[in-house]
Amino acid sequence: MTLSITPSAAPSLAASAPKPAQGDLAAAARRFEAIFVRQVLAEARKTDLGGKDLFGSQGLDTFRQMMDERFADIAAERGAFGIGRMLETHLAAQAGGKTGGAG
Repeated sequence: MTLSITPSAAPSLAASAPKPAQGDLAAAARRFEAIFVRQVLAEARKTDLGGKDLFGSQGLDTFRQMMDERFADIAAERGAFGIGRMLETHLAAQAGGKTGGAG
């Protein structure tokens, strides 16, 4: 048995889907912002500016990764980049809810 969803059925499915709680949207948006910042920092670390890293080691690389992850978490908690807030607002509008924009 196959289930096919026609375009006319899609809006009714969306309307019957449970509305996410405001706190759930805010938490998901913050986690997304943290992941995004981690990815940006990881890509920035890959950049070779031509200098020799005299103190480079696998241990230092691991420490830098942990430092970047913590920075990303703090930035997302404080809304430093505003990505989470924008995403929360957009998702709330899509879900038919309203957001206070706090966070």
